[in-house]
Amino acid sequence: MREQALILLKKMLGTEAEFRDGQWEAIESILSGKRTLIVQRTGWGKSVVYFIATKMLRDKGAGPTLLISPLLSLMRNQIQSAVKIGVRAQTINSDNVDEWNQVEEELIKGEIDILLLSPERLGNQDFTSRVLPSIKDGIGMLVVDEAHCISDWGHDFRPDYRRIKRIINTLPPNVPMAATTATANQRVVDDIKVQLDGDLNIMRGPLARDSLKIQVIELKDQAERLAWLVENINKMDGSGIIYCLTTSDCNKVAKWLRSNGINALEYHSRLSGNEDETRSLREEREKLLLNNEVKALVATVALGMGFDKPDIGFVIHYQRPGSIVQYYQEIGRAGRALDNAYVVLLNGEEDDEIQEYFINTAFPTDIEMEKVISLIERSSTGIKKGEILKRINMPQGKVEKCLKLLQIEGIIQYDESVYFRTLNPWTPDAIKSKIITRKRYIELMQMNQFVNTNSCYMEFISKLLDDPHVKKCGKCCNCLGIKFFSENVTQKNKLEAIQFLRGEFLEIIPRKRWPAGIVADTVKNIDKDMQNKVGMVLCTYGDAGWGKYIRDDKYINNYFRDELVDACVDMIKNKGNMDPFPQWVTFVPSLRREELVKSFAQRLANKLDLPCIEAIKKVKDTPQQKSMENSYFQCKNAYDGFEVIIENVVENKPVLLVDDMVDSGWTFTVCGHLLKSAGAGDVYPLALALTSK
Repeated sequence: MREQALILLKKMLGTEAEFRDGQWEAIESILSGKRTLIVQRTGWGKSVVYFIATKMLRDKGAGPTLLISPLLSLMRNQIQSAVKIGVRAQTINSDNVDEWNQVEEELIKGEIDILLLSPERLGNQDFTSRVLPSIKDGIGMLVVDEAHCISDWGHDFRPDYRRIKRIINTLPPNVPMAATTATANQRVVDDIKVQLDGDLNIMRGPLARDSLKIQVIELKDQAERLAWLVENINKMDGSGIIYCLTTSDCNKVAKWLRSNGINALEYHSRLSGNEDETRSLREEREKLLLNNEVKALVATVALGMGFDKPDIGFVIHYQRPGSIVQYYQEIGRAGRALDNAYVVLLNGEEDDEIQEYFINTAFPTDIEMEKVISLIERSSTGIKKGEILKRINMPQGKVEKCLKLLQIEGIIQYDESVYFRTLNPWTPDAIKSKIITRKRYIELMQMNQFVNTNSCYMEFISKLLDDPHVKKCGKCCNCLGIKFFSENVTQKNKLEAIQFLRGEFLEIIPRKRWPAGIVADTVKNIDKDMQNKVGMVLCTYGDAGWGKYIRDDKYINNYFRDELVDACVDMIKNKGNMDPFPQWVTFVPSLRREELVKSFAQRLANKLDLPCIEAIKKVKDTPQQKSMENSYFQCKNAYDGFEVIIENVVENKPVLLVDDMVDSGWTFTVCGHLLKSAGAGDVYPLALALTSK
């Protein structure tokens, strides 16, 4: 069997290919029917194991392999390799809905050797009750990719992974099963054992990556980080990845690098407002990186597990990740087929704040779960998600997490877009959620310890991942006692970065639809001629450009300095696309700080040589807009709070509508609509800072 497997390996990877330590042993374990957990470093070749095992099982007459993975969009390279050995692979996921019927027909006819599924697809009752049982010859092997996601302790918790146990319970005991991961410490391994329901043959390899040259650098703020990138990225051979924690930072960093002659492109889930366009752009940019036609992709975790380019020369973290597990996954992209690759972690003061937000919003609280359950219980005929969002002031993403978890636990059912309560009892598990949250904070603390350690960085990582093969790497800065790159930046580049940040404005895209329940029972389009024009935002709140001044001026000085007025004038005149240009200025009033925005708007109008007219009034002391958690509540809060002073509206003349902060954009939408309804011309929103999470 080994000789047969080796022939397949050479067909996949080339005539010089040989099995890496542990690869054949893993294939043999699977073929012998053992439930096998493979814990191996990124780049080791876990996909080789299950593709070759699939081919050998199919040649013996077994049914197709079912592979559950969160990384289907990044497995194109592996699938192409599998084709070389005659393995017919197909996927069913949110990216290929138009192909689902065809794939299902091929599956039933036995024309597919391995079916790749996203875990979310297991939530479709029709698929699990109709399609899976109709597979020709039954499921021949089950593979759970990135198996750490099964665990509540995993760094990428995906509730749909819990559904896997139901499939396992339907399989005959002799069906081979494999689970793969690069990042499972002993606690996660123990949890995977429970979820996979049985004894596991655990095959662990060394996790240390011998090619990585790790350095950690502390920099004061984003301006210094931007300056560091410009000064150092061209000192690194080849192409690579720069990881950021947010999409806005990806955009900012990529634009800054391009403005300095460095070919960098952003990569994340919001490249376009259209999902198909975003998917196409991501594939295009992956190819550019694969072909070394771009110096770097500036990416979120969207370019993480599963991306396979063996000669990535560097991975830079623009901010500190939230856990060693995530960090190890991401640095694992570098140097798979290189003797040396640089891994540089930049970190600074705002990193913990971002991570704490992620931690505190990761899991619904018991109180939030109880609110959702209680509302569904009171709805005798069931309730739609849109109605839940109108009744509970909770972010849409959080509501969706509650609904998914409650479905998986059998507390509620979903049928024809309506949620119903089942008879199953629900007991809050406050201890569990607190333990998980505490674990995340421990991981954050470990990440802080990592950046401050004087010992070997790779040894530190290996110990936390319970690697039995822990050793010093001999290649990182701490092992060698040298710095690969300077930890300081020139004042010139820092000042240029500050000017770049100050010159970076953001757009306010007009809202186009009212949420259901505001102006009609259902979602209703805002007439095109009643929509705002594209607006402008000077900066991101708290950033190293203007953002820190706005924070101080709003909450300490209670007066926006004249420099901010001048910056907005420059933005409007030199970067705006206001045609026709505004003929007057008005502002969003406040009952709490009556003069703050009013004074700023008046000084801005004076600089633009335009009249500033008070045309909107606050008629109700509504809660602060930032306390509103979803679109319905944000829109309703603004809709209830303002009226227009009709006699003060300058009819048919375009107007600049000023506020200090913008988040959801609903205050601008409502006030702009009021102005247009009263006869004003085009409405151009302008805000000092974007505060969106």
